Amino acid sequence: MADYTQLNLKDDVENVAERFGLAPDLEARHGRKPLAIEGGGFSYQKLAANYRPPTAHRQHTQEEIYIAIAGSGRVKIGNEVRDVRHWDAIRVAPGVARAFEAGPDGLELLAIGFGDAGDVEMLEEFWAGSTEHACEQED
Repeated sequence: MADYTQLNLKDDVENVAERFGLAPDLEARHGRKPLAIEGGGFSYQKLAANYRPPTAHRQHTQEEIYIAIAGSGRVKIGNEVRDVRHWDAIRVAPGVARAFEAGPDGLELLAIGFGDAGDVEMLEEFWAGSTEHACEQED
């Protein structure tokens, strides 16, 4: 095996959102397997303007860091909802549920995980009880 791997995220890494019928509102490209990363991983995620994905997730053993590389929106971590803006970095501990939604200018994220990504639990109805949607936010 070579000492490095170089791929283009747009050209060489599958947009898994297409497999789940979430494109074009969501683009999600996971780099762990294509780049043969050991002991961690990352993904690129792009949410269309005012888009809220239908599910959230929780990693039972993996810590994750999210970096907003463009746009803005909100994140729900556990029961707390926080605004997200360009260049915010958010660490989420193992066992904590999380989901993002884009604001009016969309949201692009890099997610970096440390640990076993296979321990994910998908969560339906995670935003239920939240009082507003990103598209209803005031400037």
